[in-house]
Amino acid sequence: MTSLIGFFAFFIGAINIGLGTLVFIKGPKKGPYVFYFLLNAAYVLWAIPYGIWVFQKNGETALFWSRMLNLGAVFIPLFYFSWIVSFLKINKKRLLYFLGFITFLFSLFSFSPFFIKGTLLFQNVKYLNYPTIYWHWPQANFLYSIFLIEFFGLVIYALLLLFKSYYKTNDILFKQQIKWIVVGSLFGFGGGATNFPLMYGVNLFSPLGMFVIGIQPVLFAVAMLKYRLFNIKVIATELSIFALWIFLLFRLLVDQTLRERFIDGGLFILSIFVGVILIRSVIKEVEQRERLEILTKQLESANVELKRLDAAKSEFVSIVSHQLRTPLTAVKGYISMIKEGTYGKITAIQQDVLEKVFQSGERLIAFINDLLNLNRIEDGRITYAFAAVDLAQMVDEVVFDLKAIAELKKLKLTWIKPHGLPMAWADADKVRQVVINFIDNSIKYTEQGSVNVGLKLENDFLVFAVKDTGVGMDAEEKTRLFKKFERGEGGKLLYTGGTGLGLYVAKLMADAHHGEISGVSEGKSKGSTFTIKIPTEEFAKKNNINQNSIDTKNNNT
Repeated sequence: MTSLIGFFAFFIGAINIGLGTLVFIKGPKKGPYVFYFLLNAAYVLWAIPYGIWVFQKNGETALFWSRMLNLGAVFIPLFYFSWIVSFLKINKKRLLYFLGFITFLFSLFSFSPFFIKGTLLFQNVKYLNYPTIYWHWPQANFLYSIFLIEFFGLVIYALLLLFKSYYKTNDILFKQQIKWIVVGSLFGFGGGATNFPLMYGVNLFSPLGMFVIGIQPVLFAVAMLKYRLFNIKVIATELSIFALWIFLLFRLLVDQTLRERFIDGGLFILSIFVGVILIRSVIKEVEQRERLEILTKQLESANVELKRLDAAKSEFVSIVSHQLRTPLTAVKGYISMIKEGTYGKITAIQQDVLEKVFQSGERLIAFINDLLNLNRIEDGRITYAFAAVDLAQMVDEVVFDLKAIAELKKLKLTWIKPHGLPMAWADADKVRQVVINFIDNSIKYTEQGSVNVGLKLENDFLVFAVKDTGVGMDAEEKTRLFKKFERGEGGKLLYTGGTGLGLYVAKLMADAHHGEISGVSEGKSKGSTFTIKIPTEEFAKKNNINQNSIDTKNNNT
């Protein structure tokens, strides 16, 4: 049993070394972190000599080590109370100076007979089923009794301050920290108190409280680290390594032969080298995980804020778009009536000016419609009515409508309507919008040459393509295709009225149809080809594609 108590004392020392070092490294090197480190150092100065004293068979040697352990013990109440008042942010400077002076006096007399007058051999310390234990137990003198009064007086005073702060604060985390400190204090000092009766020659019960003292520094560390649970891995690693170091050091001190000292000394040096590397690697891993956790929380917070801003943006765009579209429609109507002579005859110059105003209104209304469509798609408020669509007939109608615009620019618009193609499975209005966008863009961005429109069957998809001899795109511009508010540099110079939304909306609609969209070019001034693939009716029904009307929340957009 004595060997078990001794090794447990070494283990307590290891716990205090590890936790004291950990909190000191993690903390800001001031206030409660410094006092916590000093408290752990005092426990080490008490625990290590305690573990050595337990194994002593000689009374003189036992007296020396018992005085050594009590030298460490006199600093425990001072640093404990200093830590508590610093943690609670209570100003007790004068009392702390007085306690420091008293502690200094106790330390001076700790090796005198006024403090420990000698040792008493106990042959029957009551340790459960271990009736015969030989133990040279230190015997207290009057100065030691004064020390105990100071010790427990400070502990009780500190606990009262903790309870007072607990009931005054509304900080939940601070309350939890106080709870851990109170519980740790009761375990540590309650367990340590079981040593004192034997110091007065009273063999009423055994000092089994030693086995719960080790709980105290762990609970104190949890309070100081504020539930930084990742540090538990570091704590466990450090405690294991420090315990191994102390065990090997103790073996080295008690070895009897040169061979044993050589082997244990080598193991001790090797364990220090390996242990330091292991602790550093674990700390690095923990710090990386903690940084990752912080970044994750920051990203989550940023994501919530972005969603809020996006919702506000969508609402703003929707309100503004609706408010603008209504008066613009009215303006466009009145201009049209003036052009037609409803309000009287107008001159050719006025006709030309009104035409320009009318076209500007058309562009602005088209832009507002693009914004509204985009808003509906991104908010999941747009619905699709899928049905069998004669895509060849649709393209034929669009080409007919846009042919006059191409002729005004003296462009050759080529389209040969194919026959015998299967029906497409699509929302007719949405696909018509894409077809118009492709052909209209090619006409706008082609100064001379031709625009070729084609439609063919490729496997189970109808492929609609528009090829022009216009401004073309370089490699960098192609990477920005189908993105919001993005336009090619050549297109900006040739046509300033574009919004950069048409192709982006077309991409969303292609995705909703389970089709594909692409844009290719051999380079600047070498034209472009834009293509969209739409599944056939037979293929869509066979593979259960878009068999019900859907909204954008249920597709892969």
